[in-house]
Amino acid sequence: MGKHQSNFNPAERYTWRGGTVADILSKPEYMGHTVNFRTYKESYKDKRSRTTPKEDLVIFENTQEAIIDKETWERVQSLRKTIRRTDTIGAANPLTGLMFCADCGAKMYNHRGGAGLARDWAGRPNGRKRPERDEYNCSRYDLGNQHYDRYCMTHLIRTAVVNELLLEAIKEVCDYALNNEAAFMEQVCSASSERQAKAAKAIRQRKQRSEKRADELSRLIRKLYEDNVNGRLSDKLFEQMLHDFEAELESLTESVTQDEQELDRISRETVNAEKFLALVKKYTDFSELTPAMINEFVEKILVHQAEGKGASRTQEVEIFFNFVGKVEIPHEEIVLTEEEKAALAEQERRRAKKAEYNRRYMEKKRREWREQREREQEQKPHKLPPVADEKGEKSA
Repeated sequence: MGKHQSNFNPAERYTWRGGTVADILSKPEYMGHTVNFRTYKESYKDKRSRTTPKEDLVIFENTQEAIIDKETWERVQSLRKTIRRTDTIGAANPLTGLMFCADCGAKMYNHRGGAGLARDWAGRPNGRKRPERDEYNCSRYDLGNQHYDRYCMTHLIRTAVVNELLLEAIKEVCDYALNNEAAFMEQVCSASSERQAKAAKAIRQRKQRSEKRADELSRLIRKLYEDNVNGRLSDKLFEQMLHDFEAELESLTESVTQDEQELDRISRETVNAEKFLALVKKYTDFSELTPAMINEFVEKILVHQAEGKGASRTQEVEIFFNFVGKVEIPHEEIVLTEEEKAALAEQERRRAKKAEYNRRYMEKKRREWREQREREQEQKPHKLPPVADEKGEKSA
C-alpha cells in the first residue's frame, strides 16, 4: 500500500497508479545500468532523506543484461516530455510533439473540434454543418502577442494531409531501402556525414560569437567597477548596467555550454542504417498509419508556409526519420511527350477560364445582392421627426 493506505481499494489491490508507471519508465536500469546514491542526508543526525539531483547520480553502465535498447529508452523519454491532453474528441493526436515550424522552429499546436455552420457565397448560414476541424498551426503565431520580438506566419496544415503524406513517405522509403540496400546505406551515410559537418560548422561559428561577446562583457564589467570607484559613474546607474551585463553574460555562458555538448554529441553520433533496415523489415503492412508506426519511424516533421491560393496552393513538408534523418530518394526524370504537354496546357487553360467565369459570376451576384438591399432600404417607411405645437409640446 505504501503511502496510499487511506484510499487503498481492496478490490483492485494490484492496480498500478500512473505515477508509479511513469517512475518505472524513467529508470535507466532498463538499459542494463546500475544507479547509486539516489538519496542522501545532510547529516548523520538528520533522519530525512533528500533526492539527489540527476547530474550528481553515479551510474555504472552495462552491469547487467539490458531489457530494452538505448534507442527505445531515449524515445520513451522524448515522448514523455510532450504533454498529450485528452479532450472532448478523445485521445490526443499522435503527431503532437513531432510537428515543428520550418521558419521559427517552434512547435505546432493541434486545433480540433466543431467548425460551426457552413455559409453561402454571400456569407449567410445555409443550414449545413462544416466538417470537424483537425489541423496544426505555428504556436509562435498563436502566442505572438505575448513575449516574442517578432511574429510568425500560420503554417496551417490539416492533419489528414500530414497523415497522407507521412504514410506515402514511409512506404516509399521502405520500398527503396528493401530493394536497394547497398545504395540506400551508402546514400544515408554520405548524407549524414555532410549534414553533421554542416551542423558542426554552424554551431562552432555561433560558439565563437558567444565567446567573443562574453570576453567583451567581462571587459565592460571591469571598466564599470573602475568608473564607479573613480566617481565617474553613479551607484544607481552602476547597479543597473551591472545587472544587465551579468544577465547577458550568464545567458551566453549557458549557450556556450549547450553548444559544446551538441558538438560532443555530433562527434560521437554514428548513422545506423542497419537499425533502420531492421525496423523496415519489422513491418509488413503499410496500409494504415498507426501511432506505433509514427513513433518508431518519425523523428520530426517540418512544415513550411503555404504558397498560392485555391487549386494552385502548394506547401512543402519535410519528414525526418529516426536513425537516418531526411532521405532523398532518387527518381527517374519524367520526359513528357508533345501530346502530354498539349493536354496539360489545355487543362491549365480550362482551369483558368473556369476561375475567371466564377470570379465574374460572384461579382455579378454580389452587385445584385447589394442593389436588392438598397431597394429594400428605400422602400422602408421613414419616420418623421416630432413637431412642436403652440404650447411647446411635441406630437408625432
